[in-house]
Amino acid sequence: MADPDSRAGHTYLDPKILGFVAATHAPHDPALDAAFQAPQREGLPPIQVGPSEGKALQLLLTLVGARKVVEIGTLAGYSALWMARALPSNGHLWTLERSPRHAEVARRNLATAGVTERVTVVVGEALTALAELEAQGPFCAVFIDADKERYDRYGRWAAQHLRPGGLLLADNAFFFGRLLEDSPAAVAMRRFHEQAAQDFDGVCLPTPDGLYVGIRRGRFVSA
Repeated sequence: MADPDSRAGHTYLDPKILGFVAATHAPHDPALDAAFQAPQREGLPPIQVGPSEGKALQLLLTLVGARKVVEIGTLAGYSALWMARALPSNGHLWTLERSPRHAEVARRNLATAGVTERVTVVVGEALTALAELEAQGPFCAVFIDADKERYDRYGRWAAQHLRPGGLLLADNAFFFGRLLEDSPAAVAMRRFHEQAAQDFDGVCLPTPDGLYVGIRRGRFVSA
């Protein structure tokens, strides 16, 4: 059930509640903890998804039987680790990171977790890297968590290269509360939502900053 306040956007979450549900349903083992703590330890921006969002990514990939996955935005490899653990033995995750330093931290975390055979960390501009990955498609899932001003372009690529029934996931779908502003980044984010509504059967889950979840409609369209 929901009350009028919660339907209108009021949230009952607070740090203690978030901590309890994360510890109960998305507990960390040493590898996950090391990856989560890496930004603070290595001087990277602490902008990774939270434990509950990471577990949600893992469960969603499991539900669609994902085998080939693309992540746009690696940071320290925390979300990549959650997703890699959802893949079968013949599955693979390509995770794209612009910063060589961030990529190196991620590789160390993924190696510690023992999933390097299932993950390729690709360094470079995302749109260039995506073009080079097209031959590996069609893909089962794409997770976007990178520069917000290009979400619309990433979403278009996903629509072209996901298999029918493939999964599109995008963090920060509320754009930190700025989704309805007139800035170029907010316009691009709204365009992402509008394009996704055309190509995917989806919903925006009310996580702290919104998690878009969509299933690809129709037949695969090549580039």
